Amino acid sequence: MKNSQTVSTGNRNRESILKIVSNFKSKPSAKIIVGSEKNWIHFRLKVSLLKIIASNYSNPVDWIKALSYLVKQRRKFLGDYRIKKMVQIDGKYYMGLYTPGWNDENYHRFIASELQNFKENKTRPYRFNQVFLAITKKCALQCEHCYEWDSLNKKDVLSAEELNKIISKIQEKGSCQIQLTGGEPLLKMNVLLDILENAKKETNFWIDTSGFKMTHGNAKSLKEKGLTGVFISLDHFNPEEHNHFRKFKDSYHWVQEGVKNAIANNLVVALSVCVRNEFITEGNLLAYMENAKNMGVHFVQFLEPKPVGHYSNKDVLLKEDKINILESFFLKMNFAKRYNSFPIICYHGYYQRRQGCFSAGKRGIYIDTNGEMNACPFCHTKNGNVLSKSFEQNLDNMLVSGCKAY
Repeated sequence: MKNSQTVSTGNRNRESILKIVSNFKSKPSAKIIVGSEKNWIHFRLKVSLLKIIASNYSNPVDWIKALSYLVKQRRKFLGDYRIKKMVQIDGKYYMGLYTPGWNDENYHRFIASELQNFKENKTRPYRFNQVFLAITKKCALQCEHCYEWDSLNKKDVLSAEELNKIISKIQEKGSCQIQLTGGEPLLKMNVLLDILENAKKETNFWIDTSGFKMTHGNAKSLKEKGLTGVFISLDHFNPEEHNHFRKFKDSYHWVQEGVKNAIANNLVVALSVCVRNEFITEGNLLAYMENAKNMGVHFVQFLEPKPVGHYSNKDVLLKEDKINILESFFLKMNFAKRYNSFPIICYHGYYQRRQGCFSAGKRGIYIDTNGEMNACPFCHTKNGNVLSKSFEQNLDNMLVSGCKAY
């Protein structure tokens, strides 16, 4: 009897240990790194830049000039601010949402592509930094700011085969990042998996989602097929306010589920918030970031409302005093030591006001649910269909038109 009890106890102990080990293995390998650890990674990153430069230019004089060029480019965006934190996920290190993580093979090509603006080099460059591709008109939500409102829940035009052709065409040109959006792209899981399966691995793929249907199984399948990360929309730290904005009673719940499941499967996770005039106060922004930190997300993206889609002909552009609050908060949260444990904020408007817009065919485009090329998701300026034979000419026309907002 004693031996039987001992064996039974031993089996239970082994089961407990195996469960603990299993849980440990499934834990996400993500964290925000700061201080000396961040400094060490940043030093290694700088060394890798020198290697990239040396592999693309044979003249040592060009090495010095190329490095100087990269330093000047960085200062254009960050000024004299030094990077205070990075996000480590799966052995890659991210400083922003629109560049590949360091240690990713695509990072090397991204840097070499940037250096093409300094001097032509040996690497085949990326034509686009990012491309937004809407894969479906379908969505369960009715969001106040939806930029695809006029197309929402109409019959889809692009077939899975055509979407793959578009991806192939964009990758032939070279794209560092492709964001798959909608509608709600997770309603087309079979299409998403097919795209990821067939696409070349030279591009980082992201999904823009409300979180709806981001189950653990879906997150796991997408990660296995090569998805890099997800942008999950959360427009208020208060569940009722967010649900009201999205016109969907379970929207906040799906944000929580989506974040949890994406993090558990080692995807890079960013919350995306439409920062409206009525929302922007120091208190609201801090409460939002506290919530984001507690959720465990890695980044937060500030998107300014634009008079397009459901906001068409509405007075939604940010007032100057609200922009000042946002910019001050953005700098404080990213570069003040006391906020080192918070997610990194990506705020496009801050850079666009200083450097101009990098979309509008320059380094990015938006392809809508009909395959029409637009300057960006918030600038609906049709420039022909991406699958047409005049693709190159249409792209040139978009470059000439430029961005009207910045």
